[in-house]
Amino acid sequence: MSIEKAVTAGLSGNELSKKITGTDEVSAGRTAVATGCGAVVGAVMAEGIVIGATAVGLTVTAPVTVPLAVASGVVAGIASLFD
Repeated sequence: MSIEKAVTAGLSGNELSKKITGTDEVSAGRTAVATGCGAVVGAVMAEGIVIGATAVGLTVTAPVTVPLAVASGVVAGIASLFD
């Protein structure tokens, strides 16, 4: 996991939450949506990393996927509070 990947996925999750909720206002509901979206984007991004690593013969799954998804969700939740 790298911090820049978590930040990128988290900010993408925040932007996605704006489209889902239809607003960019700060609210608990949008923060919850942003956190979930950030976690999903982070997990999808991590799966791409896992697939790439598997292609070259490395085996990594949970050590990459879980921390990136959690960190991305945290970044998205925090970002949604400061729009």
